[in-house]
Amino acid sequence: MTAETREGYEGTGPGVITPDGCAVDLYARLSVGDEPDVIAGAIPAGAHILELGSGAGRVTRPLLERGFRVTAVDESAEMLGKVSELGGRVRTVRSPIEELDLGERFEVVMLASFLVHSGDVSVRRGMLRACRAHVADGGCVLIQREGADYHTNLPRERVDPGGYTVRIVSAVPVGDGVNEVRAEYVFPDATWTQTFRARPLTKEQFEDALGEAGLRVEKYLTEDGTWVRAVSAD
Repeated sequence: MTAETREGYEGTGPGVITPDGCAVDLYARLSVGDEPDVIAGAIPAGAHILELGSGAGRVTRPLLERGFRVTAVDESAEMLGKVSELGGRVRTVRSPIEELDLGERFEVVMLASFLVHSGDVSVRRGMLRACRAHVADGGCVLIQREGADYHTNLPRERVDPGGYTVRIVSAVPVGDGVNEVRAEYVFPDATWTQTFRARPLTKEQFEDALGEAGLRVEKYLTEDGTWVRAVSAD
C-alpha cells in the first residue's frame, strides 16, 4: 500500500510505503550496524536524545538498551507505531523535521540516515535549523553523512549480516546537483525497492550548510567522515 508519493520518491514491496518511498515493514527489519557504538562514544551516558527521522526505530532500540532516553520524531504514523512498541524511555512525536518546534532543548540532537543530503535545499535548511533550535547550550548535534563513493561505482551490493542483500542500483543526475538514487533490498521472503533524491555534498559544502544554520563541526567521529559531532557556532 502506497500513500501519495513526492516527486522523485517511490517505493515498492509489501506493506505500507511512506510518501518518501520508505517501506515500514522493511525499515522494521533492517539491521543496525555500528551506529549505536559511534553515538554512545560521542555523548554523555544516559543523555536525552532527540532523534530526528527515527523511522521504525532501527537505531532507537539499541540506544534505549544502552540507557539513553529518546524522543523520536518522524512524519509517518506507521513508522512511529513501530517505535512506540519499544516502550520504556521513548516518546514519539509526529512531524516533518523541518517544521518541528517542540519548545524544548536536548543534550543531543541526532540527524542520521543521510537526511542532511536531502535533494531539496529548503528541506535541508529546515532540518538543520531544527537541529540548532532544539540543541541545549553545551549540547551537540550528531549528523550522519554519505560516504565519499555513495553515488559512484554503481551498481554495487553487499550482503548484510542479517541475511539480506542491499543493492545501490543507480544514481542518475536530475539537475541542480541532485541525483535520483534507486536501492533494492532483497530478503529470502520479500523484496523492496526505494527511489529517492539526494544531493552529494563535499566536506566544504557540508560545513558551509552547517554554518548557515548556526552550527560548526567540532569533530569528525569516524575515519571516513560519515559521522560528525557539531555544536553551536555562537
